[in-house]
Amino acid sequence: MLDIKLIRENPKIVRKNLEKRHDLEKIKLLDQIIHEDSVWRKTSIETNLLKAKRNKFSQEIAALKQQKKDASKPIKEMKEINAKISAMENKSKESFEKTRKGLMKLPNMLHESVPFGKDDTENVEIKKWGKQKFGFPANNHLDLLKNLNLIDQENANKLSGHGFFYLKNELALLDLSLIRFGLDFLAKKGFDIIEPPFMMRRKPYEGVTDLSDFEDVLYKVENEDLHLIATAEHPLAAMHMDDTLLKEKLPKKLAGFSPCFRKEVGVHGKYTRGLFRMHHFNKVEQFVFCAPEDSWKIFEELQQNTEEILQQLNIPYRVVNVCTGDIGIIAAKKYDIEMLMADGKYREISSNSNCTDFQARRLNIKHAQKEGAKKEGFVHTVNNTGIATSRAMIGIIENNQQEDGSIKIPKALQPYMNGLKEITKD
Repeated sequence: MLDIKLIRENPKIVRKNLEKRHDLEKIKLLDQIIHEDSVWRKTSIETNLLKAKRNKFSQEIAALKQQKKDASKPIKEMKEINAKISAMENKSKESFEKTRKGLMKLPNMLHESVPFGKDDTENVEIKKWGKQKFGFPANNHLDLLKNLNLIDQENANKLSGHGFFYLKNELALLDLSLIRFGLDFLAKKGFDIIEPPFMMRRKPYEGVTDLSDFEDVLYKVENEDLHLIATAEHPLAAMHMDDTLLKEKLPKKLAGFSPCFRKEVGVHGKYTRGLFRMHHFNKVEQFVFCAPEDSWKIFEELQQNTEEILQQLNIPYRVVNVCTGDIGIIAAKKYDIEMLMADGKYREISSNSNCTDFQARRLNIKHAQKEGAKKEGFVHTVNNTGIATSRAMIGIIENNQQEDGSIKIPKALQPYMNGLKEITKD
């Protein structure tokens, strides 16, 4: 959420930011926020003036009564003032709530290094790592897994519908191995391992992001104020809602692991084969609360962590700087890592976002030098995919396939796979 002071003092900067994002509807919203905030400030001033006037009448009435004089006239006038105050307070409350709701929908301010563009076709490639070395026609992961009898799509579809799978034997072990590998890797980097709640109430979820952006993503628990989480980022961000963190204990680095639940509605035209876009998958997430002056350094550190993980898993990738029209509302800057798949195309496997104080302001998470000290402002939050196991499995399977259909296990995962070096049909 943006600071209302920024909008009051420099609305042109906010408007320019929305223009960069190609978000004309939010420009209209900005105008509404400016209007409602103006109404709120005006009615607040008028209310205070009326209250001061009421106090004078109250004193006058008390004096008249003490002198046993007629106080009917000031009593009548005070009743009229009370009615005006009540009306003003209602108007002020209404404008304040409209302003707050509007602020919750405005996107974060973009960093100056975010490239200008309309959609993902205009994201800017930064680097590449790794190459494919096939000397034979490569297969996609779903065909490879079916040939190895490691996945059951048909029975899962009968049970739960499209977008679900039974993972079998070595594939199920590979999923679990990736979680443990990712957690061990991040623990060595100083991260605390966290298994968060898998459901969240609406209030903290609205603090994490604009729920209207997630209506087609989140699963709602019927007749309960609970949503299944779409990523561990969300409960990790809300972990310190309304808290003040001591600056000396920052940065606070968390490695969250959880299942993720997503409807994935509205993905027509996107790649959906096999494990790539599932309604339920597992993920290890990097999340950091930090001092504002450290967030850009940590943003690059988290990026390096994920690249090291992918290199150890032998998954070729490229990094793109996500453009202004594709970045989403919470990030000030975002890198996507796209893995190279068997068809020669790059597709997303990880996202890295510096959200600056956007989430912390919504969740009211501040920092201070010590207990009881004056609060210095909002912390910054940075999040990055450590390992989304479903897509990591795709990267491993497709890039480590052999001509006979077997799959070599990267050395980093072999200890977690009970020493298994290769998955074969036998």
